Amino acid sequence: MPVPAIDAGVLERGGVRLAISGPLATVTLDRPDVLNAQTPATWAALRHIGEQLDPDVRVVVVRGSGRAFSAGLDRRMFTGEPVDGEPGGLGAMLSLPASEADARIASYQAGFTWLSNPARVTIAAVQGHAIGAGFQLALACDFRVLAEDAQFCMAETGLGLVPDLGGTLPLVRLVGYSRAAEICVTSRRVSAAEALQIGLANSVVPASGLDEAVEALVAAVLKPLPGAVSETLALIASAAAGPSLDTQLAVERAAQLRRISSLAALSAQG
Repeated sequence: MPVPAIDAGVLERGGVRLAISGPLATVTLDRPDVLNAQTPATWAALRHIGEQLDPDVRVVVVRGSGRAFSAGLDRRMFTGEPVDGEPGGLGAMLSLPASEADARIASYQAGFTWLSNPARVTIAAVQGHAIGAGFQLALACDFRVLAEDAQFCMAETGLGLVPDLGGTLPLVRLVGYSRAAEICVTSRRVSAAEALQIGLANSVVPASGLDEAVEALVAAVLKPLPGAVSETLALIASAAAGPSLDTQLAVERAAQLRRISSLAALSAQG
């Protein structure tokens, strides 16, 4: 069945709910009965949102329904039970040719990676557990606002797996190699207070104030002109990637010239 393009209103698909209000899109993992555990249908829905979201949307807030952000992978992914109408869960990967298995994981990753595109500001509003895939989803966003009860955990190593949904690079950029390795290898819980201390969280607020804090952040990032925000995010992403100083200076020059040209055009129109 064809999937409709996303331009307004509310879309519900794969346990994910999207609501759009002007320049703000809110993406909600909506399986509270299983603490918003994720399946391939979750990642397909997220990927579709990233591919089809109206370009006028400037801010995306990602959150979980109920008392958790996301408890990670649905347990059926490990048991061989049918998941989203397909048998086998993770074990089904073993029967695929290597290239096909690689392409399948790449399609899962695409549900996360669009959140780091500088075209939009993305904010994770995290309450309760954000484990494994849930942690990686929060890491894919530009900002993380945490309730005091939030806990991060990269659980994959304890399950014999590795984080493969794009979470390792932003984790290292945020907290450095040694701390990122310790968090991943030990699969320990990181409290909201520690997350704020080591740079994983932008702010921590009482659970009752999470919505208000996110709304305030959304309002703040909507104030500047859209082009200035996206260019700035691209500059910061480029700097975080570790280019040479000469390269970064050239990128800054080019971005500033684009902004000057854009501002001049707006002035001429006025």
